[in-house]
Amino acid sequence: MKTPRMALAALVVCAALSACGGQDADDRTGTASPSEGSPVTSSPSTGPAQPVDPTAPMPTVPSTAVPPTKRPPAGPSLPPGPGATTITGTVQPGVEPNCLLVDGYQLIGGPRDVLAVGAKVTVTGQPKPDMMTTCQQGIPFVVEAAKRA
Repeated sequence: MKTPRMALAALVVCAALSACGGQDADDRTGTASPSEGSPVTSSPSTGPAQPVDPTAPMPTVPSTAVPPTKRPPAGPSLPPGPGATTITGTVQPGVEPNCLLVDGYQLIGGPRDVLAVGAKVTVTGQPKPDMMTTCQQGIPFVVEAAKRA
């Protein structure tokens, strides 16, 4: 009697695994792959998906963008936190895009209008040697305040 139960359990497991294994990456994300023919729209309705007319104009959505706010002037507005360090030097570009360095420290955050490549700056913040970054150089330094020197 155990053999039919074991066989049935094994059959159910195999069927479940083969159903999951047959999907490609695009099917799991719910997007159509380019090789499937015409594009398909996804909608919350329960009806079948309809093909998209590529010549139809795109619907417009009214803009609800928030107007930009003014930034406070550069410089510390609060006293530096405990363990804060102040560095003065010239901002250098890193080997990766958008990476900035001053005296061997990689600057994390801070006002980018003040921290421009070639600018002489005074930066206050916290060195974080254990922080992981994509810049691959310098000791990460979380900027709390920056001003031109």
